[in-house]
Amino acid sequence: MSDLASQIIPHYEKHAAAWERDRRNAYWNDKVWHDRFIGRLAKNATVLDLGCGPGQPVAQQMIERGLRVTGVDSSPTMISFCRDRLPDQEWIVADMRQLSLGRRFDGILAWDSFFHLNHDDQRRMFAVFADHASVGAILMFNTGPQHCESVGEYRGDPLYHASLSPAEYEMFTARFGFGVLEHATNDAQAGGRTVYLCQRNDFG
Repeated sequence: MSDLASQIIPHYEKHAAAWERDRRNAYWNDKVWHDRFIGRLAKNATVLDLGCGPGQPVAQQMIERGLRVTGVDSSPTMISFCRDRLPDQEWIVADMRQLSLGRRFDGILAWDSFFHLNHDDQRRMFAVFADHASVGAILMFNTGPQHCESVGEYRGDPLYHASLSPAEYEMFTARFGFGVLEHATNDAQAGGRTVYLCQRNDFG
């Protein structure tokens, strides 16, 4: 099943236009967590948005609330949407797993993107988070509720998801200097998402 994880990048590039349209027209059922994330950041704070997609509604709201966004996505088409609509921000075509920008941010968001990585890639991502996080940085990502792999579907193509156990997420956040501020499992207010909202306390 984990072989399907390698299809995530071509999947989103193939369906970028349809995904952008569906996302733009859908009810934003996870906004409550984005409000919490933004609420913990000062005006003009810098945010690294990993798997930013087309930039709406998530990045757009952050910008409207006075944050400076660097968006990263593996789909060139998704990034083109961002550059067209939100040209005053920074948009980068890159695979989050290999990201090394050489600078740190006040906030890091990996929303509806991190959970497409396989188990080992998720474990390795905590070093990427830490390398890009300032002291006191806010990190938010969402996952599944337990250790598992699953395959959904979008427009007839399989869509891979994976999750570590809550104990592993707690271990990795702590190992890389993040404390969990808020955590919810299968949050009905956010479309059933499982969420970790964390803060970087030190450099480990």
